[in-house]
Amino acid sequence: MSLTTHDERLLKALAVAIVDRPRATLKELAESAGVSKATLHRFCGTRDNLVEMLEGHGETVLNQIIAAADLERAEPLDALRRLIGEHLKHREVLVFLMFQYSPDFLTPEGSGARWQSYMHALDAFFLRGQQQGVFRIDIAAAVFTELFTMMIYGMVDAERRGRVASSNSANVLEQMFLHGAAV
Repeated sequence: MSLTTHDERLLKALAVAIVDRPRATLKELAESAGVSKATLHRFCGTRDNLVEMLEGHGETVLNQIIAAADLERAEPLDALRRLIGEHLKHREVLVFLMFQYSPDFLTPEGSGARWQSYMHALDAFFLRGQQQGVFRIDIAAAVFTELFTMMIYGMVDAERRGRVASSNSANVLEQMFLHGAAV
């Protein structure tokens, strides 16, 4: 699905609106996103279609993040910084994906299959970083992926709830991921 800049802005606004008001009607979501109910109806038709559009957009965004971070070729620390920065550029989409999360969300079967390329790319990146001596080898690459994604999504959620200032998120994420909480 090829989206215009306007469509992308609308999807971002709707992603936030649906998280902030999960039981809102299409009319209420339209108002929250700054468009008319008619415009939203033309855009997506139904609430179920809107959720599917947002999930599809989320999949596209995650793949764009992976590509922009150049995980296969860039020096691992540079790629990690880009990976963090690219995720933070798409906070609204991450908040929506986190809102949609359920225990089977990332399983390879069913709808979870759409997220597998993202997870595999992160696993491969962390393994490559381990092989190059950048990341610890006593922690499995898949565990690094899980820790990384939970830290990113957790930070974005904390920003949304006002517990963390977004201005310092990238630095905090990098330092905590690379060095933990030890002094």
